[in-house]
Amino acid sequence: MDATGRGRADDIDPADQWVLNPTTGEYELRLSPSAPQSAVPGPRRSAPRDAGATVRSRTVAPDRLPGREVPGPRRRRGAPEEPLPGRRGRRPVKKKGRGKKILLWTGGTMAFVLVGTAGAAYLYIEHLNGNITSVSDDGASTGGFSKGKAINILLIGTDKRTGKGNEKYGDAGSVGHADTTILLHVSKDRSNATALSIPRDLITDVPDCPTTLADGTQKVIAGTSDVRFNTSLGQDDRTPSCVARTVTELTGITPDNFMVADFNAVKTLTTAVGGVDVCLGKDIDDPKSHLNLKKGMRHIEGETALAFVRTRHAVGFGGDLSRITLQQQFLSALMRKLKSNDTLTNPAKMIKVAEAGTKALTVDDNLKSIGKLKDLGLELGKLNPKNLTFTTVPVVDNPAEKVKATVVLNQTPAQQVFQMIKDDVSFTAVKAQQKKEAAAVAARLKGPKSAASAVRVRILNGGADAGSAQAELNYLQNEAGVLKSSNDGNADAVLAKTTLEYGPDQADQARRLADIMGLSGAAMKPGKSVLNDQGLPTITLTLGKDFKGAGVKLNASSGTAPAGVQKSTADKVECAK
Repeated sequence: MDATGRGRADDIDPADQWVLNPTTGEYELRLSPSAPQSAVPGPRRSAPRDAGATVRSRTVAPDRLPGREVPGPRRRRGAPEEPLPGRRGRRPVKKKGRGKKILLWTGGTMAFVLVGTAGAAYLYIEHLNGNITSVSDDGASTGGFSKGKAINILLIGTDKRTGKGNEKYGDAGSVGHADTTILLHVSKDRSNATALSIPRDLITDVPDCPTTLADGTQKVIAGTSDVRFNTSLGQDDRTPSCVARTVTELTGITPDNFMVADFNAVKTLTTAVGGVDVCLGKDIDDPKSHLNLKKGMRHIEGETALAFVRTRHAVGFGGDLSRITLQQQFLSALMRKLKSNDTLTNPAKMIKVAEAGTKALTVDDNLKSIGKLKDLGLELGKLNPKNLTFTTVPVVDNPAEKVKATVVLNQTPAQQVFQMIKDDVSFTAVKAQQKKEAAAVAARLKGPKSAASAVRVRILNGGADAGSAQAELNYLQNEAGVLKSSNDGNADAVLAKTTLEYGPDQADQARRLADIMGLSGAAMKPGKSVLNDQGLPTITLTLGKDFKGAGVKLNASSGTAPAGVQKSTADKVECAK
């Protein structure tokens, strides 16, 4: 039916303007009868047929638009269908598997809904480009993600109360702090990802931030020490690039890109997908977030979804850490919904999701086009929800406070978590071969351990800070009881990782030293011993770039998260308590 038959031309639903191109076998979005078409992968439809006729056109001419198809040549009843001139007949079309089709549509919804929505937005290309808001990264990022490398995307949720109805939530005059911050790490091989939540009330240092202001002028916003993490945005005119710098200062990880979403993102995205299902372990009635839901599985969208991710007084211990867990459960539910229903194979629904996603996002200026977002989305679309782990930076209550309102890093496990991400180590085992290899490596740590006094070790500096070998020697001799140790200077080569090489009859000594230092099985290198100046066999400890200081354990790369670190995966349904 043409525009006249439906009303005004600009009232046409874009989802009804998909036209099959018989030449390519793909559906194309025709925005107007004269608009150029670009092929977009999508679900195939049967071509319209007149009664008793077969459509034969190989190109879409103006007189063959939907509703004006021309029937092909007639054939005698019972006669075999004749191929078109110059062709030997129609070859059977090899159908793409559902998994591949889903991949083309998702962009990256499996990793994080905002990123995934942006990745899928290539359906509406030029129009959606106009929806995207961008701000300068001010040199705080790596300059953008790269294919073939691990990806680190900083996702920032601001509490700025802009938009219809949002003024009723808390501080209506908020400048927009970093209320929800997630560092999404995607592995180099795209087999797994980690979403690391950073508590807004974490006491940290905000560094000096070179900043491009809204009027285009530039200035350096002075840093502050021992302040809440959420003040890295909004406070003193700080922009998202300052959040990125603060994350780098805190974790040692420089984001490749960043994205910012406000309250409207949750409302519009959940509405676009038709709502999500969440589980409550108890009744929740929180007047401050306006959430009132009964225990059990509940379907939420729009305002109710926003209330769900904002509530904290009625769950857990009533603090921000309890809300983080709730938000992680919500994002897992949203991704499961996108994967399980027909949203990603339905052009009409996908357009709604793409519209909502691009309008809700503010991105850094390295990621401001649909093309860039599409490329990122396709990288993230390779993920499976069961291999996406949600976790939170390990923290403890601030010991300086009598009334507990803020938290500080739990240093040892926090540094281990940061190192796992830097080393591209998964929080979940994702491949059978990886499990097998990990078991073999872990076996090196199993078995008897000698006494610390029986360990004979020489220490080399293979890439650690200057003085590290002597500092570790002092620690081993004075605090760990490893008296038969010596500083043998610099190694012949620079190593990224600390290693411990030992002979076959020294495994018990190696296991004791590995236990003292927190070395993983991967750091242990069965090989040969070296004779010291007294002609006695000695194991060799070479400190690599990962060495963090005397007495600091180096077990971050063991392939498992430190004990006690909260984590969940996106494929599991969990109930808020």
